[in-house]
Amino acid sequence: MVYSEELKAHLAEGSSTVARAWAITRRDGLVLGFTDHDCALEFEGIRFAPESGMTAKALSQSTGLAVDNTESFGALSSEAISEADILAGRYDGAEVRAWIVNWSDVGQRALRFRGHFGEITRGAGAFTAELRGLTEALSAENGRIYHPRCSAVLGDASCRFDPLTAGYFYEGPAAAVEDGVRFVFDDIAAFDARWFVKGRLRILSGEASGLVGVIKNDRIGKAGTREIELWQRIGAEVSPGDLVRLEAGCDRRAETCRLKFSNFLNFRGFPHIPGEDWLMSYPVASGSNDGGSLFR
Repeated sequence: MVYSEELKAHLAEGSSTVARAWAITRRDGLVLGFTDHDCALEFEGIRFAPESGMTAKALSQSTGLAVDNTESFGALSSEAISEADILAGRYDGAEVRAWIVNWSDVGQRALRFRGHFGEITRGAGAFTAELRGLTEALSAENGRIYHPRCSAVLGDASCRFDPLTAGYFYEGPAAAVEDGVRFVFDDIAAFDARWFVKGRLRILSGEASGLVGVIKNDRIGKAGTREIELWQRIGAEVSPGDLVRLEAGCDRRAETCRLKFSNFLNFRGFPHIPGEDWLMSYPVASGSNDGGSLFR
């Protein structure tokens, strides 16, 4: 946290005009601003609304690598943060920035916290969100796992395959939707059975626009229909006719990478590592002990 000389001088006056401001940036790009001042503030292209009632506990910070943390409280409303959006997961992992700002001269401000939303709880018309600092990422395990299957995620920087390549995705309206988990489509005959298993279903229109689910099953139904089942329901209402995108699934096997995606040069697994059967094998009198492979 760095205070400008102007802000330091203002704070040293004794009677200061200081407020706090927060900006939330969701993963879909929507930016919301809040302040505990009684009038709206504007800076960095963001309007910080005073009527939200959003507040925060004291911020715990240290000079080491410990995770900075605090909690934020606010009222649920259709104009700002709604219960429906929280249930839909639109605020999961959202970026949070918090400033101390001179409300009479917003150019005098200091960024006190930057991190993201952790666990969000709701009840009695309000929500509580855990805020986790940037050092939270340092606690994640890193490094490669030596495993026969690929460690990359389809479409990421390691995989380098574009899931929106022609022939690998489908866009169209859902003919029927059941509980936000099962989707029926009429015209996906061009794709092989189970083509989308372990792929992604992305909602492109309607109330649930922008939400994504992981595909559990992909079956060819009656009269040539296609039935898609997700591992977990979409958090918002999806109606028949909403535009949906289905992206091809990958089971991370070397054979799938080579034959389905023609992307074996970017395969990030180790398919030739001997398995447990090889490690436990031993020569026997009835076999051929010529120093060659024990598996023929």
